[in-house]
Amino acid sequence: MNSWLLLNSGPGESAFNMALDEALLHAVAHWRKPVLRFYGWIEPAATFGYFQKYSEVAETILLRPLIRRPTGGGIVPHDADWTYSLAFPPNHEWYSLKAVESYRRVHEWIRDAFARLNVDSELALEATKSAPGQCFIGYEQSDVLWQGRKIAGAAQRRTREGLLIQGSVQPPPISLKRDDWENAMRAIGEIHQRAIWEKLDSDSAESLDRQAAELARTKYSQDAFNQKR
Repeated sequence: MNSWLLLNSGPGESAFNMALDEALLHAVAHWRKPVLRFYGWIEPAATFGYFQKYSEVAETILLRPLIRRPTGGGIVPHDADWTYSLAFPPNHEWYSLKAVESYRRVHEWIRDAFARLNVDSELALEATKSAPGQCFIGYEQSDVLWQGRKIAGAAQRRTREGLLIQGSVQPPPISLKRDDWENAMRAIGEIHQRAIWEKLDSDSAESLDRQAAELARTKYSQDAFNQKR
């Protein structure tokens, strides 16, 4: 069986959202199954890449709070965007991919999900970055474009425990429902990844929430972490 775990967290507080993604990265090696998580935001916020300088980010965007992500990349505004994450254990084929390949694959997945909803999008063939450090101004190679505008980007982190991909979709200004997009993502996963979706069992879900709550309290809500560089 090609089992994948599916987690729909719903809207969450910004620090907890980042903490839960890190908790997934820590847990996925034990579960030995990839995880797809969908989630949203209870308040406008911005996240920024793990290696970015806080002072530069704070001068660039007015959105608050500002939360440092566990992954790289640039500044991402969050409010009405559709956010997701993917976590892969070290035994999974995605873990061994080069970063450019896993980036392309996840955006092919999103492109094909939009196509299932009769929305034409494409992957950028080259970068046209006009504002360094800001994810949705200009675009990078393999970002998802709709009518020439970037609508999906992602950031990654690989550790000994696994691969974490965090992505944001800024839906095009046409009549689309998030539930339909999530259903399309699951359907494309079944087709191209041969995924058989399973819900996270209650014990694992409770443990994950406890770990995330602790990480949110001690790390992602703390100035010492968010302003560490």
